[in-house]
Amino acid sequence: MMYPYMTLNDDTEITHSEMKDDGSVKVYIETPDESGGFHSAVCWLPQYRWENINGYSESEMTFFQELIRNNAHLILEFSQDGGVLCATRA
Repeated sequence: MMYPYMTLNDDTEITHSEMKDDGSVKVYIETPDESGGFHSAVCWLPQYRWENINGYSESEMTFFQELIRNNAHLILEFSQDGGVLCATRA
């Protein structure tokens, strides 16, 4: 299951999984492109391991790496509580 975390002004969606048994959390980033497709990337926390990077420039990836690093503590917390929407109801 993937939970919504953040939508950026350019319609980039950032979602995350529940915390896996090994403590890892999958963060998925997806941005619609002008041709009707999507750019995407996956980051695994807490290792900050990036994979499946498609369509993003080096500067865009630098931005996403910083964004995820600055929000990792929240994503990890919310991944244990059913996502941000469930965590804010508590």
